[in-house]
Amino acid sequence: MKCERTSLEGVLVIERPVFQDPRGYFFETWRADVYTQAGVPDRFVQSNVSRSAVGTLRGLHVQNPYGQGKLVQVLDGEIFDVAVDLRRGSPTYGRWASVTLSDRDHRQLWIPPGFAHGFYVLSDVADVEYKCTAPYDPADERVIRWDDPDLAIAWPLDGGVPVVSPKDAGGLAFRDAPACG
Repeated sequence: MKCERTSLEGVLVIERPVFQDPRGYFFETWRADVYTQAGVPDRFVQSNVSRSAVGTLRGLHVQNPYGQGKLVQVLDGEIFDVAVDLRRGSPTYGRWASVTLSDRDHRQLWIPPGFAHGFYVLSDVADVEYKCTAPYDPADERVIRWDDPDLAIAWPLDGGVPVVSPKDAGGLAFRDAPACG
């Protein structure tokens, strides 16, 4: 397994060995001993799958005050995935990192607690799976506007307007969102 650090401390791009033959492919999506050595927790309590159409933008979501780490991967399609540092006192507070994830490269993104997460669908459809270190709690959910000018995330919209939920469209401004931790 190969782990690439991003510009945000703790956020990792993970590449696993993929074994292919004429029947298809096989790879491990998580293995406690290997991932723990890379800095990913050895305990997940919830696993989710979302399906989204091209042009859909989900996020930016964070749980606060009880954080939730996420191990994100694409089962089908391609996404532009983003993590935003919301950790109080962090030298990269308010900065973001992105990676394109797809079913072709099988990479994962590890996003520790204290980061907001969002993604934009680049393919006709994308099935995204994410394992979580804490259960979803609506009382802890916070949404930060995906288009907040203080964050200035360079979403690859190509002049289009993304499809967002009413909840995501009504998210907080970054400057009004409480820091994590």
